[in-house]
Amino acid sequence: MQSVMLVLPGRKTDVKDAEWLCQLLEAGLLRASFVPPKPIRALRQLTRYRKAQIKERQREANRLHKTLEDTGIKLDCVASDILGVSGRAMLDALCQGTTDPEVLANLAKGRLRSKIPALREALEGRFEPPHALLVGSILAHLDFLDEQIEQLSGAIEEQLRPFQSAVDVLRSVGGIETRTAQNILAEIGVDMTVFPTAGHLASWAGQCSGNDQSAGKRRSGRTRKGCKWLDDALKDAAMAAIRTNDSYLQAQYQRLRPRIGHGRALGAVKHSTICACWHILSTGELYRDLDGDYFRKRDPERQTRRLVAQLQRLGHKVTLEALPEAA
Repeated sequence: MQSVMLVLPGRKTDVKDAEWLCQLLEAGLLRASFVPPKPIRALRQLTRYRKAQIKERQREANRLHKTLEDTGIKLDCVASDILGVSGRAMLDALCQGTTDPEVLANLAKGRLRSKIPALREALEGRFEPPHALLVGSILAHLDFLDEQIEQLSGAIEEQLRPFQSAVDVLRSVGGIETRTAQNILAEIGVDMTVFPTAGHLASWAGQCSGNDQSAGKRRSGRTRKGCKWLDDALKDAAMAAIRTNDSYLQAQYQRLRPRIGHGRALGAVKHSTICACWHILSTGELYRDLDGDYFRKRDPERQTRRLVAQLQRLGHKVTLEALPEAA
């Protein structure tokens, strides 16, 4: 009777919730949550703080672009990276009081020197003392953040030294680079026995379709919220994977995107990526890509019917004749 009273309106408190959870635990109705071992928890703190610093660095870079826009200087229209060697030299000179476009343009290095005439035009603006203070402060903050990120990366590599083999096998997955592999390991750990199957890991990570049904109707298939840090890492990996030519993940994305859109297709790639991580961490084997023509080779007759149907919808009459090699 007490369990019924707990769910009645106006009877919910933290104490009653705790009592109800204790009763469920005594009855064996609670399943244990995933709690990684201490070394992985320490790694999480480092990778998450590094991610926060990287995001802060991006915000500072955006502030720099906004400040330069206010001065009328269009350096980013000529230099692909205004924080590169040449761009940084010009910004430092501006902060020190040099505003002559000719002098600033001559600070270009390497291939950027071929764009000196365009740089002269881009560096003409209204760079005043308040702008110099803002840009100088932003550049100093960027230098501090770069130093912090480098120190954190060194600490993360030291923390991951016992798990370097796991990092190496994760890097074999398309789209996963060293930093992404470190972030994934910090969130899921290296011991995959805590997840009975790849589906359990994908569900825990919030990379599975939702199941919201009522009265026989499916109302929503939206994925539930999982660990945002892991989701960011999987998104980075998926975005890199769909740009990798002749890969299975790129083929999967291109096959799904016209039908379900970019967001859902990218979610499918993230699901495939986390499942691949479970398998290779469980077996220790490197990732073996199925190649970009996997879906075409899997069912060639279906592919033929689809292409013929497309031509017929365009008003063509199609006659198929097998080549001698394929006969």
